[in-house]
Amino acid sequence: MKKILRRLIPKTLRSKSSLAIILTAAVLVELTNGVQYLFAKRGIQNEVEHRAKSELRAKSLEIENVTTAIEVAVNNMVWAVEAELANPENIPNITRMLLENNEQIVGAGVTFVADYYPKYGHWCELYVARRSNGDIEAEQIGGPDHDYLQSSWFSGAIAANEGYWSDPYYDEKGARMTLCSYFAPVHDQNGQVVALLGADVSLDWLSELINAKQIYPSSFNLLLSRTGQIMACPVESLVMRRNIEQVTADMSDTTIDYINREMMAGHSGKATVHDDDGKKNYVFYAQMDDDTGWSMAIVCSDYEIYYTLRQVRFNLFLLMLIGMALLGYIIWRATKNAIRLQAVNTEKERIGSELHIASEIQKSMLPKIYPPYPERDDVEIYGSLVPAKEVGGDLFDFFIRDEKLFFCIGDVSGKGVPASLVMAVTRSLFRTVSAHEASPERIVAQMNDSMAQTNDTNMFVTMFVGVLDLPTGRLRYCNAGHCSPLLIDSEQPETAAMKEEAQDNQRLSTINCVSNLPIGIIPNYKFEGQELFVHTGSTVFLYTDGLTEAEDSMHVQYGEDRMMTQMKKIDASKPQDLIEHVTAAVHAFVGDAKQSDDLTMLAVRYTKKQLDVRLKRDLTLQNDIAQVPLLAQFVEEVCEEIGLDMSTTMQMNLALEEAVVNVMKYAYPHGIVGNIHIEAQASDVRLKFVISDNGTPFDPTAKAEVDTTLSAEERPIGGLGIHLVRKIMDSINYERTRNKNVLTLRKKINNQ
Repeated sequence: MKKILRRLIPKTLRSKSSLAIILTAAVLVELTNGVQYLFAKRGIQNEVEHRAKSELRAKSLEIENVTTAIEVAVNNMVWAVEAELANPENIPNITRMLLENNEQIVGAGVTFVADYYPKYGHWCELYVARRSNGDIEAEQIGGPDHDYLQSSWFSGAIAANEGYWSDPYYDEKGARMTLCSYFAPVHDQNGQVVALLGADVSLDWLSELINAKQIYPSSFNLLLSRTGQIMACPVESLVMRRNIEQVTADMSDTTIDYINREMMAGHSGKATVHDDDGKKNYVFYAQMDDDTGWSMAIVCSDYEIYYTLRQVRFNLFLLMLIGMALLGYIIWRATKNAIRLQAVNTEKERIGSELHIASEIQKSMLPKIYPPYPERDDVEIYGSLVPAKEVGGDLFDFFIRDEKLFFCIGDVSGKGVPASLVMAVTRSLFRTVSAHEASPERIVAQMNDSMAQTNDTNMFVTMFVGVLDLPTGRLRYCNAGHCSPLLIDSEQPETAAMKEEAQDNQRLSTINCVSNLPIGIIPNYKFEGQELFVHTGSTVFLYTDGLTEAEDSMHVQYGEDRMMTQMKKIDASKPQDLIEHVTAAVHAFVGDAKQSDDLTMLAVRYTKKQLDVRLKRDLTLQNDIAQVPLLAQFVEEVCEEIGLDMSTTMQMNLALEEAVVNVMKYAYPHGIVGNIHIEAQASDVRLKFVISDNGTPFDPTAKAEVDTTLSAEERPIGGLGIHLVRKIMDSINYERTRNKNVLTLRKKINNQ
């Protein structure tokens, strides 16, 4: 050995001190290598755990997005089923809409309690299914060969009396595939559960989702139902055929039993297990969705995780033996740091790019074309949103339906990406609910119920929702914990000389708002609505607290007093000018200070012109079809007096007859005599018919548009009458005022 050392070591290093230095360096290098190995192993372990948890969260979010969409779709259709309980033949048309509007749903049906409809017998399940060729078929599938009354999902959903996800099963009678179903209870007028509205979702997408990506080549994912049924795993023969306890019964490591119990209980965590060959594996598990009860596990091999690390250690050891360990270590560390730095920069660029894309997507969800309704002369609107970060949590939106302007402004608690996701959901819910609902408090209540049921993050939204009736100026609104809007009530100056005086005399006030809770905190909260009348020339100014809480470099807030003072100085006759002046004032106050919150404003100016009435007639009929000829005579006299041609007169007659006969048939209970009042008014521009009655509240404009491209067999029953009225008249408008149904039909006429 000494001879070998003399040959390998130069003479200058043959002294004891030199050998001591080399040995010391070798020991230090080996110690450094050992310490580095331990830290690297811990870092890899943390990275694996982080990646596994991220994967579980990502899969959970994807599953939750699908299940939430199904839940919202089903819950939003319950009211329609309850309204048609007396007409079971109409129910398949409702469930058909679930399939047509949601591609994930392969089947939907309404399952009734025993003997609910005697004509269907002991069992009644009105079911529609989407077949492989795309056709949607409807049938009654309840019966002795499909005794759903004995099914666990039926009894479980009835007992829950709320939204309920079933365990996976194979449906041989309805959809004819492996399914998981969501059920919502249907109540009768007495509040009793009489049926379940259910939607069936194929589990094919689950297998694709769970097995789409693996952390390591040999790692695998496992998805279990709440009862332990295997819903997805690499071995297809086990899927939906065995549960996890059966598969792991013969394994020697008792830790597996603990993991099974934890997953069945819906818990999250990690554990180390050994297979029958003694190889170590790591298991990460978490519950995917509280409502479904599904749990997912990711299994990774210890050998594969640390394979690269062990190779590096071995290579460093070899380098040390040949005398270059220290230099190799330095080079290796430098290279590794460079790669890590490059990865960090790449990741930073990726995150920045994704945030930019998210910002553009969020901006695209907001109204951005101004003026939005250039053809209208009764309303002017302008809105602005300046986020504090790349993405924000503020929102505003507006649209016109049946001569009503629906508008809102909101502020999500928190900031950044989470708030932007809640903002997107809130805006979508507003559009979805207000498409068929005209009451602000009911719009807010339905949005609140949908968001509160899945609000695991405890985020909430302050929101103001308004519905402005454009023909009358009646503003109904509901405030859910948001800043009270301002009302700028002024008259339009007749001349330029009067403009400055009118601006000084404009009345500025805060709209009185009830202190309702924000959206998403408490389900089934009863929101209180309010109303007021907006005069022509008045402006409603809405804003978020990013305006009043804007801070300068000394952390002094802009404040409500400063805002009110500034508003009195601004001409409110143009919404865009109003918002731009306020924005400039806030920026001037803040200066170089960093923006701390989203700044959002919306201005709505009511500009309806009052036209001179040159004709006014009225007629009162009873709810008797025999009096329809009197209506025809009345319409013909009105049209003749204002000089309409015969073709237009016939159209007016047809539209009025459809609307009035509908009231005669359905406004009053059978056997009750009631009055229907028809008033006709005409100006030089427009002919208006106002139909009012004291009957049962009913909004015909809430009916969805009829798809005339469908055949008579495919088209849902009803809705053609109001469809005809919509086509003939320029606008229709419904209001429930002073316990009266008031339906207004308008038609533009040429100057005679």
